[in-house]
Amino acid sequence: MGSLAENSSEREFEDQSLFSPESGTRKMQPSHISEYGSISGSFQPVGSERWRNAVYKSIKIVVFSNKLNLLMLFGPLAILVHLLSGHNGWVFFLSLLGIIPLAERLGYATEQLAFYTGPTVGGLLNATFGNATELIIAIYALRNSMIRVVQLSLLGSILSNMLLVLGCAFFCGGLVFYRKEQVFNKATATVNSGLLLMTVMGLLFPAVLHYTHTEVHYGKSELALSRFSSCVMLVVYGAYLFFQLKSQGDLYVPIPEEQESQNGENADDEDETPEISKWEAVIWLAIMTAWISILSEYLVDAIEGTSHAWNIPIAFIGVILLPIVGNAAEHASAIMFGMKDKLDISLGVAIGSSTQISMFGVSLTH
Repeated sequence: MGSLAENSSEREFEDQSLFSPESGTRKMQPSHISEYGSISGSFQPVGSERWRNAVYKSIKIVVFSNKLNLLMLFGPLAILVHLLSGHNGWVFFLSLLGIIPLAERLGYATEQLAFYTGPTVGGLLNATFGNATELIIAIYALRNSMIRVVQLSLLGSILSNMLLVLGCAFFCGGLVFYRKEQVFNKATATVNSGLLLMTVMGLLFPAVLHYTHTEVHYGKSELALSRFSSCVMLVVYGAYLFFQLKSQGDLYVPIPEEQESQNGENADDEDETPEISKWEAVIWLAIMTAWISILSEYLVDAIEGTSHAWNIPIAFIGVILLPIVGNAAEHASAIMFGMKDKLDISLGVAIGSSTQISMFGVSLTH
């Protein structure tokens, strides 16, 4: 009996030691606390640290992964020169250098977003945001009543995309794949060529009416025809977008991808994965577009002063300099896709950009 009583008292003592608060604090060692975090709000530091790491990683990939981004420093420097000295030539030059990496990073963000939207929507996004620089510059030039600069910059953008960008894409692609014949989808080139021909006719009719002096009401008939042509081109461009995205989306699948799917082959070395998430790409697009719009305002304000200070014709600035800077994103993207044997995307970026500028940008500025 004595042994039973001793055993029961020992069990009671063990039960009390297990459930007593003092024993609980003794059993929870500091090492355990550091392992599980603090007792109150233990998961908040982990979440904020993860968010900071994600932001740091995104900034490192987008901003610090390209040496060309060193030119971003010229953007704030252009604003500083404008505030301190007001020298239009240097403000124009520094703003021009500051916009170049922003236009390239804008193309990079749209390329990353294209991984989540597919090749058809991705080509449209590349063309749209690639033309954001020209459209923003055109808007600020219209606000300053610089209509000639708008006309020259839009014309130079079309010529730059059709000749310089597409030519460099074909040339660089031929250098890399000199032992094979690069192919592209004929339907894509045919549709875009027809739209460009329609744009030429829409711009030609008011000019013919003006130079032949055959208008019924002088000054009014030409303007009415120009506005009517602009409205028609906007409607046709909307129908083209519907055709591209909904009706005949299969026509814009690149030919190499179709052949690989038919042969059952997998692209091993050419498979690419996005480096940033979809929402990160959207946020970076908004940031780059806003910064480009700020620098474009300083750029447009300094055009006339630069022309007088450096004795450079405004036509040269509008046709050559502004389109080269604005087409930096298309230039880099088209050459990159051409060197990866993806001429369909190169055509979609270069010709699609020219089509969008001619049918949407020119019509909108009318």
